[in-house]
Amino acid sequence: MPKVKTNSGAKKRFKATATGQLKRKHAYKRHCLNAQKKSTKQKRNLTHSALVHKADLPKMCKLLKK
Repeated sequence: MPKVKTNSGAKKRFKATATGQLKRKHAYKRHCLNAQKKSTKQKRNLTHSALVHKADLPKMCKLLKK
């Protein structure tokens, strides 16, 4: 049997916490950051990391082979 490979896109995007949850970054922080598009408050809140929702956790763990 061949080895089961980790999804290389997922391993770049998610990190495991000490309690077994997965950290992720917010979307929509790459471009169109001028004042007409996104407010300063929105950009500031997108900076912080978030946790993967518990409904999506089994899918992400399958990609990461955890």
